[in-house]
Amino acid sequence: MPTEILMPALSPTMEEGTLAKWLVKEGDEVKSGDIIAEIETDKATMEFEAVDEGVLGKILIAEGTQGVKVNTPIAVLLEDGESADDIGSAPAPKAEAKPEAAKAEAAPAAAAPAAPKSAEGGRIFASPLARRIAAEKGIDLATVQGSGPRGRIVKADVEGAKPGAAKPATAEAPKAATPAPAAAAPAGPSAETILKMYADRETEEVALDGMRRTIAARLSEAKQTIPHFYLRRSAKLDELMKFRAMLNKQLESRGVKLSVNDFIIKACALALQEVPDANAVWAGDRILKLKPSDVAVAVAVEGGLFTPVLKDAQQKTLSALSAEMKDLANRAKTRKLAPHEYQGGSFAISNLGMFGIENFDAVINPPHGAILAVGAGIQTPVVENGEVVIRNVMSMTLSVDHRVIDGALGAQLLEAIVKHLENPMGMLA
Repeated sequence: MPTEILMPALSPTMEEGTLAKWLVKEGDEVKSGDIIAEIETDKATMEFEAVDEGVLGKILIAEGTQGVKVNTPIAVLLEDGESADDIGSAPAPKAEAKPEAAKAEAAPAAAAPAAPKSAEGGRIFASPLARRIAAEKGIDLATVQGSGPRGRIVKADVEGAKPGAAKPATAEAPKAATPAPAAAAPAGPSAETILKMYADRETEEVALDGMRRTIAARLSEAKQTIPHFYLRRSAKLDELMKFRAMLNKQLESRGVKLSVNDFIIKACALALQEVPDANAVWAGDRILKLKPSDVAVAVAVEGGLFTPVLKDAQQKTLSALSAEMKDLANRAKTRKLAPHEYQGGSFAISNLGMFGIENFDAVINPPHGAILAVGAGIQTPVVENGEVVIRNVMSMTLSVDHRVIDGALGAQLLEAIVKHLENPMGMLA
């Protein structure tokens, strides 16, 4: 029978996406592993691989369609010997696809063998190719754990299975998630009221793309639900600037040029190790403390921003951090980052110093426990040993989630960051 291809969930938080481009057309032969489409999530364009084999019988969702819900049928695959006529009334895409498995169809007498039943008597969902391989190898599909959409058994699941192999123990059903609180009524006047207000003015409406909608939703939620407090300190950068110039001269032959931001990343990573209680995130009903220093860094892109994560940053050299950050930033600007590269981390850095911003307060990106807002280094008069001297001073503001980090703990973290920035040679130890 024809096989539905469903809109995939390409990240843990993805609920809908845009079918940006079909890379195959109706009538094309498709093999497992072939890239058949490009899907735009809220922040990236990702390639979608087929998990079944067959002929693409019908495209249900045209390319360019936005807001396609996860698990919505987007196309239909035909098995050997089937034609487009066999699709019949293929289910039309629903506005909101439900995750429940489709009801089993009654099999007419003298038709092909009925779909195998599980131990509980329910239908086992498997692709036609997986059924054929299982029959050839004598594998009972009831013993195979499916890895496809909705637990569907696909080719890869049966290729490595052995005849009579026991089905993996079913994991204990997860507890029902606590229902999210109902969205609060939007603050301020409605869209209609705003449009009427500017009806006599020349304006241009800009439609929200997935990234801008996500930023608006997440940061509105962050300011409404996270109890922010702010800690401010300045760091003198004179020693760091001298040290950086010396290192860059030595690394010039290798094509490496360290930025001040590379030192800030390293300083934060080491500080999180020295103040481990601050290396934590809010996990709904508990605090989750991380062992490694996974530091996210805000990168501005057209229409929004990414926060790629430098994992295990405390273990990496300055030159390794610099190279990795450049790669992540370049791919962020072309929206080529995979979700695992910009999700996670416990701490973030937002640096607007290169734009001349002297200081600002950043919004915490949940579930992070804190974010460091970094301003520009400014030539500033400073009193040292009773004398006024000019120093290169950089202002920083640490935005902290009070549910995760208390005031004294946040102060210790910021003090450790300043210590490393003002004594940069120690970061090489």
